[in-house]
Amino acid sequence: MGARRRRPLRRLVVAALLGAGLLAGCGGASAPTAAPTPTAPPASAPTAGPTSEPRLPQDLEQQAAMAALAREAERAAGQVAPRVVGPLEGGDVSWPQCPRGSGIPERRTLGLPMPLPSARFVVVGLTNGPAFFPNPCLADQVAWVRERGLLAGAYAVASFPDDRTRAAYAEEGPFGGDEHDDLRNVGYQQALFNLAQLREAGLPVPLVWVDVEPVRDWEWSADPGANAAVVEGIVRGYRDHGFAVGVYSTPALWEAVVGDLALGVPEWRAAGETSRAEALSRCGEDWSIGGGPGAMGQWLEADRDRNVTCPGAEDDVAGWFHDF
Repeated sequence: MGARRRRPLRRLVVAALLGAGLLAGCGGASAPTAAPTPTAPPASAPTAGPTSEPRLPQDLEQQAAMAALAREAERAAGQVAPRVVGPLEGGDVSWPQCPRGSGIPERRTLGLPMPLPSARFVVVGLTNGPAFFPNPCLADQVAWVRERGLLAGAYAVASFPDDRTRAAYAEEGPFGGDEHDDLRNVGYQQALFNLAQLREAGLPVPLVWVDVEPVRDWEWSADPGANAAVVEGIVRGYRDHGFAVGVYSTPALWEAVVGDLALGVPEWRAAGETSRAEALSRCGEDWSIGGGPGAMGQWLEADRDRNVTCPGAEDDVAGWFHDF
């Protein structure tokens, strides 16, 4: 990719965000109705590492169902544009907004508030933190968005696999023969798992945002090339099944995890505990993550993750959200 302007201040900002716990996979936000009981992991799940074990997919080769979901998303996307005038404000939710008492031990749900009544869109997280762990109240959150007739988006956290998960999916995908292709296949399976969650929740979004940041207890490797391979596999997994992709991160976090990987896709840029004006400033070229255009800025305010679409992006919104 071309040279990108870097500002020393970013490093300080990122350090402050991480220290304050503000970049936690897009959390932030009266909770939905009771959460469903988390699905027990299969007996073949990993036993090493963190105490939680991922709910590994049993059969994610449901190509026809996923293709139908993608077609529905594409059909519905054209209906969004007439509603978009100027930058839109919205929010994002995931496992932190689920009622307290569910979730994996490392990511117990917090019962944080849902988006403000002024929100025009909501981006819903598909995971309970790292990959292969489903958001325990995804269906309730999708229902909450649908009942209010809001625009709905989806994001999923990308994470590095433990040894057993890596071995299980090393050859389960389209990649083979090159260095780190086993990790690309793991990433591919992460995407398929997330698409299965979308289908089960009835959320036919046209695009999935790939959340790339440090994941506590599921740390990325020290090799940016290996980490980038996981992300590359995720991106192909979505695209092979008819979905577009965007990325969520900050320039410094992205570089720390995947190095100079350049995807050139829409970018949802985090600003931390700050203001709408600061979030909008992230739309500028100075804050490019991986060579793509600024799509949205995010800021944290009063326990809610708030978001605003970037100026000039109105014509693109139909490609990001499903219109309920």
